[in-house]
Amino acid sequence: MTDKTNPPPEGDAIPPELSHCGAVVDKAIEYMLGENLPPMAIASALLGGSLGLLSRTMGREAMQGLLENALHSVQAGELHPDHEGGAA
Repeated sequence: MTDKTNPPPEGDAIPPELSHCGAVVDKAIEYMLGENLPPMAIASALLGGSLGLLSRTMGREAMQGLLENALHSVQAGELHPDHEGGAA
């Protein structure tokens, strides 16, 4: 999801198309939560769809690098709600 409370530092501006995509995904998540769908089902569907899109649009090495970066963020606690600047 996009982080509206902690903008990126100067020079690390989020590209407009990424910001737009993030806003659309945020709205989709809000809608699904409003439909009382389980968060695990929502996250699993979004992750599965994302992996499917990535597998059709990038090579294995690039996809692996992206997933390794995500894994490192999880391992470092960067995505935990208590982490300053992390996901909510």
